[in-house]
Amino acid sequence: MSRRQRAFIRHWTRVSTPPLVPEVQMYLADALMPLWQTLARDAADPELPPPYWAFAWAGGQAVARYVLDNPDEVRGARVLDLATGSGLCAIAALQAGATDVLGTDIDPWCAHALSLNATLNGVHVAYVNGDLLDGELPDVDVILAGDIGYEWNLATRGATWLRRAADAGMRVLIGDPGRHHLPPDGLDIVATFEVPTTLDLEQSLTKHTTVFRVQPG
Repeated sequence: MSRRQRAFIRHWTRVSTPPLVPEVQMYLADALMPLWQTLARDAADPELPPPYWAFAWAGGQAVARYVLDNPDEVRGARVLDLATGSGLCAIAALQAGATDVLGTDIDPWCAHALSLNATLNGVHVAYVNGDLLDGELPDVDVILAGDIGYEWNLATRGATWLRRAADAGMRVLIGDPGRHHLPPDGLDIVATFEVPTTLDLEQSLTKHTTVFRVQPG
């Protein structure tokens, strides 16, 4: 991790805990737009995607809470945290007893945020940068996917890939705060949560968030 990126993250965030997952400490930002605008300006790229890695999104919080409350879902398992962002689900999986966890995302900043957050919690999470959804399935036992349904294309591609994983025998859990982009077929509800959030992120103070299990077939 470069010293500059580490310093940037620490400057624009503070150590706190997600409302639904107080067991996990994280470097989290207070507001989206100032951080996003600064990143876009520094990169000279007005189309730079939002810094999802700086926030504990509702879907990820719900998956992390469910895993911590139901450690048998991941205990002794090899886990992939798809679209890891801040690494919240990955860290929760290790706290719940997973043996190995791999985080993956398309934003290279996630590698730095995940590393800092893992260190805060005394764990190690391996990381791969890139889009896995057009490739082969990973050699893991469990896949966690917090809040992948924030736009139609990603939700559709993600659901298709995750159903392939379920068909291959992997346990797949998705967290979704009612964004209505995920295709509903083959999704069984395992838990629901009212997740505290902010007007800045969600235009709401809470999000009714569901954890789904993807069924094979």
